[in-house]
Amino acid sequence: MPNRPASFRPAMFTRIPVEALIGAVVLTALPRRPRLVVAWVGGVVLGVQTMLNLLDAGFYQYLGRDFNAVLDWPLLSDAYSYLQDTLGGAGALGVLCAAVAIVLAVLAVSALSVVRLGNVMARHRTTTTRTVLVLSMVWMTCTVLGLQVGGVPLAAERTVTMLKVRSDLIRQTLRDERDFAKTARVDAFGATPGSQLVPDLRGKDMIFTFIESYGRSAIEDPIMAPGVDKTLDTSTQALAKAGFHAKSGWLTSATYGGSSWLGHSTFLSGLWIDNQSRYRTVTTSDHLSLTKVFKKTGAWDTVGVMPGVQKGWPEQKFYGLDKVYNAFEMGYKGPKFSWSTMPDQYALEAFQRLEHGKKRDKPLMSEIILTSSHTPWAPIPKMVGWDQLGNGSIFDAIQKAGNKPDYTYTSDTHSKEEYGKSVQYSVTALTQFLERYGNDDTVLVFLGDHQANAHVSGNHASHDVPCAIVAKDPKVLDRIASWGWTDGLRPAHNAPVWKMSSFRDRFLTAYGSTPHPSKD
Repeated sequence: MPNRPASFRPAMFTRIPVEALIGAVVLTALPRRPRLVVAWVGGVVLGVQTMLNLLDAGFYQYLGRDFNAVLDWPLLSDAYSYLQDTLGGAGALGVLCAAVAIVLAVLAVSALSVVRLGNVMARHRTTTTRTVLVLSMVWMTCTVLGLQVGGVPLAAERTVTMLKVRSDLIRQTLRDERDFAKTARVDAFGATPGSQLVPDLRGKDMIFTFIESYGRSAIEDPIMAPGVDKTLDTSTQALAKAGFHAKSGWLTSATYGGSSWLGHSTFLSGLWIDNQSRYRTVTTSDHLSLTKVFKKTGAWDTVGVMPGVQKGWPEQKFYGLDKVYNAFEMGYKGPKFSWSTMPDQYALEAFQRLEHGKKRDKPLMSEIILTSSHTPWAPIPKMVGWDQLGNGSIFDAIQKAGNKPDYTYTSDTHSKEEYGKSVQYSVTALTQFLERYGNDDTVLVFLGDHQANAHVSGNHASHDVPCAIVAKDPKVLDRIASWGWTDGLRPAHNAPVWKMSSFRDRFLTAYGSTPHPSKD
């Protein structure tokens, strides 16, 4: 059984597995009772391995990586919540029941098949012995000569190899947990006094914004790029008329296709957070996040706007946010758009009403997570007059007139088209917000958290996402002139590409922060 979607082709099933030959010898040689025990155990192991291969294929398609048997079980509950949001309770329950039935069927059929085959071989020992001998000679010949069918070796030892790979991954994961805990305790700016952090941004209203699934493919894929690039260029021109200018580059995200919180924490912590264990470690530590930097100075009020948060969020402390507005605290009374609890335009207007538009003694540092470009990209909100937003009920008709989620589930082309439209919507909402409510002291940093899944970005896509810094004050962009970033909101194809984890330290250094390392 392959563990990659692209490998499901007939040639993969023409191989001679050495594990089957060894299993045949063992089952044929054993007395009846031990044979039944070994057959049941072997069949269950084979069934489990088959399910893990299928999980690998699914994770690779949607998250660009294999399933981690130590860390990834909690993601299955997140997947069920996502299905409830997009298919409804009945649809999600149906998928869950089907998944459980498939797992039980695979385990049962695998075990029963091995037991039955063992009994057949035991009744025909002579024939079995001859057959295994011939196939073993064929296997060795194929191995020596490297014989292949359709580019696939005829001699296979995949099951043993995959078991070794999985056991190595478990050991590596456990070792990584220990090593990363030590890494997270060392911080180049961890002991820097607040007075020596970002002195060149004092008095600025800082806005850090993540656009869901906004990846490089949106700007370069031939289906999505024309619409997205036009939006970025049009928005760059509109911002310029309002006095804003921008520079943009590429960052390589620590995640792909999903698990947005890994991208958020990588960008803000300056550490490479590519799994749930690392995320738990860093967000429960005293490591200095980029947003907490502004709180530590004492010169900013800090706030988070999180329309995707629908339960307790203890990470608020790690990110140094005085106040967080979740999905239920922004007064929204309109419809959900599949997973997204509210349109980005409404979330931004609520931010203006609740925090950004208020008079205050200190400037404001804000972290905003926009969600309208979250899969399945159907239905998609549309821009309405900013003065017409009200409590969000204006979106009722837009949501009802939009496509259903199955419109994108059944076609990669539809997924690409609708994804591109959703990114255009998010960028438009954000840049219009800046035109409408920004001032001479506003500085906006916005980026994607990760690439969209393989249905949109394709197999083997990079993990790169665009990142832009926008400001009216020319001194803000002068500070990053040495970065080599592209003028405007659309980074050039050959613009610098950095690991997302490097941004925090580069940003702090550019704006005058003095390193004072904390030590383990």
